[in-house]
Amino acid sequence: MNVLDASEWIPRRDRHRARVSALIGPHLERRDRGATHPVNDFLFTYYSYRPNQLLRWHAGWGTVLAGADEYADLRGYHRADGGVTVDPEFLRRRADTVAFTARLMEATGGRPTHLSCFGLHEWAMVYRSEEVRHGGVPLRLGAGGTDSVVESLQLRCTHYDAYRFFTPAAEPRNSVPLTRADQLGREQPGCLHASMDLYKYCYKLAPMIDSDLTVDCFELALAARELDMRASPYDLSGYGYTPIPIETPHGRAEYVREQAALAARAAPLRAALHDRCRRLLAAVGP
Repeated sequence: MNVLDASEWIPRRDRHRARVSALIGPHLERRDRGATHPVNDFLFTYYSYRPNQLLRWHAGWGTVLAGADEYADLRGYHRADGGVTVDPEFLRRRADTVAFTARLMEATGGRPTHLSCFGLHEWAMVYRSEEVRHGGVPLRLGAGGTDSVVESLQLRCTHYDAYRFFTPAAEPRNSVPLTRADQLGREQPGCLHASMDLYKYCYKLAPMIDSDLTVDCFELALAARELDMRASPYDLSGYGYTPIPIETPHGRAEYVREQAALAARAAPLRAALHDRCRRLLAAVGP
C-alpha cells in the first residue's frame, strides 16, 4: 500500500476540487437560477453522478490516506493501519462490475474504428415523431427535413444506449438491431457514446478508480456531448453552437474529422481504465 501523508493528499484533493469547480461551475450557476441547458445538462441528468460526488477526490485503490477522518465513513472506505483506504470487501462485492468493465474496455478498444455513423442517432430519436427532445429546442430543418435526412442516409449506430431511444419508425432502419445482450460484441472505439461512457464506468467504480482518470473522462464526455449536439438536428445557435450540417457532404466530412480526433483522445483513457480494472481483479484473487 502507498501511504500519503496529509501534506501530500490534501493539496491533491484541493487541486481536484478547483479543477472540477471550473468545469461544473456554469451548470451549478444555471441550476441555482432554475435555468436549463440542452447540451451540458445531459452530463448531470442522463449520468447519475451528482456534482458533489464529482467534487470529492479519491486516490483510488492501493493508497492509504493518513489522517483522513473525512473519508472514514464514506461508502467504499475503511480504516486501516496508517489511515483510511478503499475497503477490500467493497472491491469483492463490486468484482462482477469490475470484470464487466474490463471486458468491455478490451473488446471496444480491440475493434477497428468506424467513422460512418455521422451522428445520426439524434436524428433517429425524432424520426417521424411529433415529440421534440432537449427542452423544446427547434429542429434546424423542421420535422419533414429531418425525416428526409434519416431516409437518405444509412443508420449505422453501434451503441445500444443510443439505439434504445430511436423512435419505433427508426429502429428497423438501423443496419443491425441492437440489444443489451450483445453490447460486448458491438461497441467500437469510434462511437461518441462509447467514449462518453468512459466517465460512467469510472464513477461506477468509485472510490476504487482515482479521480484524475474520472475527471479526464468527464472532460472527454463534455467534448463528446458538444460534438454530438452540434451534429444533431437541433438549432442550437442561440446557445452559441455552430452546427455541423451532416446532411451535406461537407458536414459529414467535418463530423468524421472531429469524431476521429475524439476517438484518438479516448483511446489512452480506455486503456488506462482497462489497466486499472485488471489491477483490481488481480487484487481480488482467484
